[in-house]
Amino acid sequence: MGEYIDVLGMDDLQDGEMTGVKVDSHDFLVARVEGRYFIADGHCPHLHGNLTEGTLEGTVVTCPLHHSQFELTDGSVVRWTDWSGAVLSVANMVRHPRPLRVYEVEVADGMVRVGPQKESM
Repeated sequence: MGEYIDVLGMDDLQDGEMTGVKVDSHDFLVARVEGRYFIADGHCPHLHGNLTEGTLEGTVVTCPLHHSQFELTDGSVVRWTDWSGAVLSVANMVRHPRPLRVYEVEVADGMVRVGPQKESM
């Protein structure tokens, strides 16, 4: 994705809210926090939970399936899962911790627009 594409109107989200949008068969999560917009993949990179069904606290989104947490500013893993013991060991073998893909955001002409994937940290 080399260009910016409209995903929703600026006024479609209130502060502290997130929603899902589909662009060319790709699911995105769009969040608004303190007047800033963030766009990330709509599904967790662990077990593919729908992140829009999770929770948003500040700029941290929590997966509804296994409670992984990701920072929306850069996609970094805050917590891979809240599982423990043998279950955590198996989960790490099957799907090791990986960041959430996040995207450049542009706000123009009353629209929130998604751009290229941000560089990994």
